[in-house]
Amino acid sequence: MVKRSCPSCGPELGGEEKKGRGNPISVQLFPPELVEHIISFLPVRDLVALGQTCRYFHEVCDAEGVWRLICRRLSPRLRDQGSGVRPWKRAAILNYTKGLYFQAFGGRRRCLSKSVAPLLAHGYRRFLPTKDHVFILDYVGTLFFLKNALVSSTLGQMQWKRACRYVVLCRGAKDFASDPRCDTAYRKYLYVLATREQQGMVGTTSSRACDCVEVYLQSSGQRVFKMTFHHSMSFKQIVLVGQETQRALLLLTEEGKIYSLVVNETQLDQPRSYTVQLALRKVSHCLPHLRVACMTSNQSSTLYITEQGGVYFEVHTPGVYRDLFGTLQAFDPLDQQMPLALSLPAKILFCALGYNHLGLVDEFGRIFMQGNNRYGQLGTGDKMDRGEPTQVRYLQRPIALWCGLNHSLVLSQSSDFSKELLGCGCGAGGRLPGWPKGSASFVKLQVKVPLCACALCATRDCLYMLSSHDIEEHTSYRDLPASRVVGTPEPSLGAPQDPGGTARACEEYLSQIHSCQTLQDRMEKMKEIVGWMPLMAAQKDFFWEALDMLQRDVGGGSGPPAPE
Repeated sequence: MVKRSCPSCGPELGGEEKKGRGNPISVQLFPPELVEHIISFLPVRDLVALGQTCRYFHEVCDAEGVWRLICRRLSPRLRDQGSGVRPWKRAAILNYTKGLYFQAFGGRRRCLSKSVAPLLAHGYRRFLPTKDHVFILDYVGTLFFLKNALVSSTLGQMQWKRACRYVVLCRGAKDFASDPRCDTAYRKYLYVLATREQQGMVGTTSSRACDCVEVYLQSSGQRVFKMTFHHSMSFKQIVLVGQETQRALLLLTEEGKIYSLVVNETQLDQPRSYTVQLALRKVSHCLPHLRVACMTSNQSSTLYITEQGGVYFEVHTPGVYRDLFGTLQAFDPLDQQMPLALSLPAKILFCALGYNHLGLVDEFGRIFMQGNNRYGQLGTGDKMDRGEPTQVRYLQRPIALWCGLNHSLVLSQSSDFSKELLGCGCGAGGRLPGWPKGSASFVKLQVKVPLCACALCATRDCLYMLSSHDIEEHTSYRDLPASRVVGTPEPSLGAPQDPGGTARACEEYLSQIHSCQTLQDRMEKMKEIVGWMPLMAAQKDFFWEALDMLQRDVGGGSGPPAPE
């Protein structure tokens, strides 16, 4: 008989009832390779639980050899484990947690369904639903084409099912985009930013990698257009903006510069060759010192986030400009590419851009909303438009944020690490499950959220959630300093406060006062804390004078003067 013996506890003592069974053998006597091989057959959930039992099993279950065997079992066709500090563990967890879930808004069945999982996919990095299908990009640059199709049900009836079959659209992809409008009916073409090997000069056998943009029909996956760039230019992101006849492609380089070119989508399916001009975007021309980290767009505006966390805006139509800023004072119809800087209190990590409203998340996990609020899509508790970023104080540290036509969604994590989906704005058509009349505040939606959900989006008739966990890529929020928690800008009337942050700050202040040895020191510390609080000048003077009076009564004399 073989029994596990925890190294910290030693072998178990045998009792009378264990006579005749043989002496227990410590698992440490087995070769490490054999232990790793046996453990690798455990499900990932059980493996993690076993690693929490003792120090020995924690080291064994966390070994790269175990995760290499698990990765081979989960993805036998995976050729490369990828990169990173822990490449096999990262690859195994990526493939264990990958999944695309969707829930239709209409119909009698309102449950969460899972799409087909491509066997060749190495995790899920990005996804995009189009008019008829869904496209998914994995971590090694393979773009998958998930098709809707008619399938036979268990009762023998034919039914239309979403994302039930898949094919590989292309390899070597870096990013992809389609029409930025929320209505997927406009997403006729898919633009793929990829790297391809190009032949060198005539007479040579050498080749070099060049970036290119390939255009595919979303309905069939057929490639209809391709444009190749010079090998010296390397891009990492692509977004679209504008109408079909004047579709602008914005390309972000590895150096943080923005280039753009214009194509006419109505002529892409015509078999002809022509040259397009690639030009430096005005945001990079006027602000050459700024390095753009990422960008997002809708049909008539573009938002840039710099590496320093600054936010710059391009708005191309007066109506959207008025909705976003509440005025047309600075709008120039002759210079629509001029970037506008948004005034924000901290570094911005990521954002979401709807038709006429937007959401921003800063390094402290605070959510700021701006723009049109006719349906309550800003989540501020009212339906008043906001011409500048306004903090949603009862919501913090989101995992993902999405803004649609007239509603917003937030993916958050509760204290027990379970995920929940919150939404606000218009609830027509079932787009806020459980709240058909909508809500002006973020409310919990009746949606079962996968444990490892990390991204979401919604179309007119369906909600999509992407499940994937990358152990080396996660949003790390900073703790808001105590002085900043209480010293935030004054909220608007009726806006709920941040009770959690304020409570933490008050506890820190009480701890500082308690650490003082004498009553006089505590009085001085209290006056110092009053200076930190966001009180009006008259209120601070009142508290300082009252503390001076108490200090004089206790000390029997005049205390130090009140600070200026």
